[in-house]
Amino acid sequence: MTIDVTDATFDEVVLKSSKPVIVDFWAEWCGPCRMVGPLVKEIGADFEGRAVVTKLDVDSNPQVSAKFGIRNIPTILFFKNGEIVDKQVGAVPKNVLVAKLEALL
Repeated sequence: MTIDVTDATFDEVVLKSSKPVIVDFWAEWCGPCRMVGPLVKEIGADFEGRAVVTKLDVDSNPQVSAKFGIRNIPTILFFKNGEIVDKQVGAVPKNVLVAKLEALL
């Protein structure tokens, strides 16, 4: 399962999670984001119960995007215990994202 987070829900869903969290920063108009989006949804299903997989629309949620200095999308941040522990900028194959997430479990 993939959760859409917003400026209002980010802290509760991502920073307070007891499980590792992926945040996919994306926008509707971004071509590479459309390539990564389905992979993120697959990862959400694959890791259900073991990790929290989220998406954040940068156009609708400028506060969180600015807080983490998101300048290029897609950017995927990996959180553990409320801290950023890894980052991926740009479109990559699913196995790259899975390997980064598995390292946090």
